[in-house]
Amino acid sequence: MKKSLSFSLVGLATLGLAAGLSSCGTQKAEIALITDIGDIDDKSFNQGAWEGVKAYTAEHSVSHQYYRPSEKSTTAYVDAIELAISNGAKVVVTPGYLFEEPIFLVQDQYPDVHFVLLDGEPHNADYTEYKTGTNVQPILYAEEQAGFLAGYGAVKDGYTKLGFMGGMAVPAVVRYGLGFAAGANEAAEEMSKSVELTYHYTGDFKATPEVKALSKTWYQSGTEVIFACGGSVGQSVMLAAVEESGKVIGVDVDQYNDSPTTVITSAMKGLGASVIEALTAHYDGTWVGGETWNLDASKDGVGLPTAEASWGFNTWTLAEYQAIYGEIADGTLVPLSMIVENYMPTDPKDAVTGTDALLDNIAVTYIA
Repeated sequence: MKKSLSFSLVGLATLGLAAGLSSCGTQKAEIALITDIGDIDDKSFNQGAWEGVKAYTAEHSVSHQYYRPSEKSTTAYVDAIELAISNGAKVVVTPGYLFEEPIFLVQDQYPDVHFVLLDGEPHNADYTEYKTGTNVQPILYAEEQAGFLAGYGAVKDGYTKLGFMGGMAVPAVVRYGLGFAAGANEAAEEMSKSVELTYHYTGDFKATPEVKALSKTWYQSGTEVIFACGGSVGQSVMLAAVEESGKVIGVDVDQYNDSPTTVITSAMKGLGASVIEALTAHYDGTWVGGETWNLDASKDGVGLPTAEASWGFNTWTLAEYQAIYGEIADGTLVPLSMIVENYMPTDPKDAVTGTDALLDNIAVTYIA
């Protein structure tokens, strides 16, 4: 059974953390969120999901808390999930592909607990078996569409020297980057412009001095705007942008408030909104589970922030954005139509050099 979904990106983007954070303690709570390798205030994926939890519980007065695993490992994630359940969790929200195997392992052990898995589908360690129980709601997002809109808008706004600073080369980050390149390519073709794109994966989702230094080098070499696509990686890019008067494109959530002088837009997923939808299904008895939600522009599941404060483009207008968004939503324009579904190259470099369709109007420099 497929559920028709429609999400509002704008409402959740402005919520912030005004209600404050639950402590990572041992109190009883019906709703639990388990963070991935980042923290709850990573200004990206964990925080976006947590804002959805906070928004739902603020309206419905449901107990909630988050848990931060002791390390990045399947064992640590399972331990955190089981601790949450032992503390009374009836629904567990897990943000990120790192929870695919942990959810695969626990779904049958806890059939009465509902699991919300963002950015992934449950499978075993070697990917030979996929299984989604009816108590699991996997949610995937069309990152390539959000990335496309960001790249397209940047070039339409006059930027011709772009950078993509990805985190780990996982499927979601790869799709963001591919979409960004495709959008820049499309706009360059329409405007008969020559566009350059510098492309790199840091290999992690952490803010580091090395990422800041590399970003500064890019800006000093002429890069005008960097798509910071890697959780806390964006914090390092924003620091570099401030020092070098560069511009930044945020990721996952509206990151304008993190660096108002540098962030021109953000390639967003409806993280908070989709968490709210899943929690609503749990509590109002409409939970179905067992089938993945694929959220794209047709369901308002991805996009750029349209609030006046967050609209950092100078010449590309909101009306023009809405027009191309509509073309993507109705299927007239299909970002990455030349790439097979679930495309994931063995070599990350192939993500930008393996498809000629992306290289007709932009020159890509890949940095290992």
